[in-house]
Amino acid sequence: MAVDRNRRIFVQGLAAGGVMGGLGIWPNSATANSTTELTGRHFQLQIGETPVNFTGKARTAVTVNHSLPAPTLRWRQGDEVTVRVENRLPMQSAYGHSTSIHWHGILLPANMDGVPGMSFNGIAHGEAYLYRFTLKQSGTYWYHSHSGFQEQAGLYGALIVDSAEPEPFSYDRDYVVLLSDWTDLDPKALFARLKKLSSHDNYAKRTVADFIRDAQQRGLDATLSDRRMWGEMRMTPTDISDVNASTYTYLMNGTTSLGNWTGLFKPGEKIRLRLINGSAMTYFDLRIPGLKMTVVAADGQNVHPVTVDELRIAVAETYDVIVEPSGQEAFTLFAQDMGRTGYVSGTLAVREGLRAPLPPLDPRPILSMADMGHGGAGHAGHGAAAAATAMPGMDHSGHAMAGMDHGAHSSSNASDMQTHPASESGNPLVDMQTMMPSHRLDDPGMGLRDNGRRVLSYADLHSQFKDPDGRDPSRTIELHLTGHMEKFAWSFDGIPFAGAEPLKLNYGERVRVVLVNDTMMTHPIHLHGLWSDLEDGNGNFMVRKHTVDMPPGTKRSYRVRADALGRWAYHCHLLYHMESGMMREVRVEEGS
Repeated sequence: MAVDRNRRIFVQGLAAGGVMGGLGIWPNSATANSTTELTGRHFQLQIGETPVNFTGKARTAVTVNHSLPAPTLRWRQGDEVTVRVENRLPMQSAYGHSTSIHWHGILLPANMDGVPGMSFNGIAHGEAYLYRFTLKQSGTYWYHSHSGFQEQAGLYGALIVDSAEPEPFSYDRDYVVLLSDWTDLDPKALFARLKKLSSHDNYAKRTVADFIRDAQQRGLDATLSDRRMWGEMRMTPTDISDVNASTYTYLMNGTTSLGNWTGLFKPGEKIRLRLINGSAMTYFDLRIPGLKMTVVAADGQNVHPVTVDELRIAVAETYDVIVEPSGQEAFTLFAQDMGRTGYVSGTLAVREGLRAPLPPLDPRPILSMADMGHGGAGHAGHGAAAAATAMPGMDHSGHAMAGMDHGAHSSSNASDMQTHPASESGNPLVDMQTMMPSHRLDDPGMGLRDNGRRVLSYADLHSQFKDPDGRDPSRTIELHLTGHMEKFAWSFDGIPFAGAEPLKLNYGERVRVVLVNDTMMTHPIHLHGLWSDLEDGNGNFMVRKHTVDMPPGTKRSYRVRADALGRWAYHCHLLYHMESGMMREVRVEEGS
């Protein structure tokens, strides 16, 4: 099976793909306007279907103005913009006959947010909707559909809001680097497959050879203990992502690696790269071998500059980085997926047609019990030795760890054990609970620790402004990210969206949201309409974001100022997790 998978990845690399005209075209480089940029205050967007070919097979995508990705929209802070969005999808479209656009991270009135069922009714077949709002912010953002699986099928694009004030950093050229994932499968069929066999893409399960190697390195008892715990949980430590390069073709600005998106530079210039993860399910680890990246903004908000070799960009996050290429004619932009099953690459070069060497994929990461918040020596342990001491005295006789009696632990650290909402107890949609979660803000993430490169972590991010509110939160809302791997069921507090009551905030109040990840998956959590002001472990303001990454076994908090009336979506930005239930409604209402 692994041979077939590797061959498939190779074939995907042969087909550069792109939006087709006639017999199809090869995608152009950035210097040849591969993605249209629209500027001004008034915009006309048409959503329809367009044939594409990324793998050697023609498929139908959902596009904006016949473009995948959608045109880059360039706005200016302080302007009022109007965007007329027309639905030209076929009445019998496989992607549904209604559509929408959500302006991710943009502050606007609730009825302009573009979430069917909350903001408005959606845009029906043959109809149009006029979005109108004033831009309160600047920075790098993106936009995408919030209707069904249209985002997976191609309806996403970059969004740039130029600052009304001089920016605190300089640059000579400015490029968008929009990362995404494409599948030839009908997204509904992929969702159905995940519900039936969530581990379909996990070809890297541990083998007898792995057992022998681990036993030689760590000892037989520790290795047996590790395998026993994972077996009793009916989980596998190689299950890093639900969908990977066995199914996906990864794209950079709408082209595969063979298409070689290229951004030109002259030696000595400073280049601003606006990194956007517009994928449905894929975390990317991005680096440019031979170049340092200075991070100057996160989720559109300026941060104190920090220089790194590599960064992980969660689904829906954006980072702005400055690079200064010199000393060679070409540099590779290399974005590998978190599970190390595939990658997409592009090039920075002094002229078109150049490439630089590709680095190999890093070794695939292996989850440890410490990674999942079950004790052990911080997040340093990676394997049987760490796992053997991860959960002293824990009873693994049950189905997994749901509904565990935390009072049964006699450890001296029992007071540090995480409590859980009653709705998780005995819940058939909850297959595990974290016991000792931690903030781990200084952790670059599984697969990135001690790799010889300077990797960005959340602890490096500090906004270039103080806490914008200044008040202490008046109350705390704690939510647990929950799921069941085999059933592919995802939720907050074990309650899927369909059965959950809205979270109600009083207009003007300041609340603290605490998230606890009770699953073995990583979740990017996005709150519409309101900023998420991430705190450090001591409750101090760190950085303003619109999407907060939650690795397994973490507990992170942020403050929210309820300064926008209306109904807002709050969800995991892994598309299939949201669709299966990891979503809530947040209502900001006038206080009584």
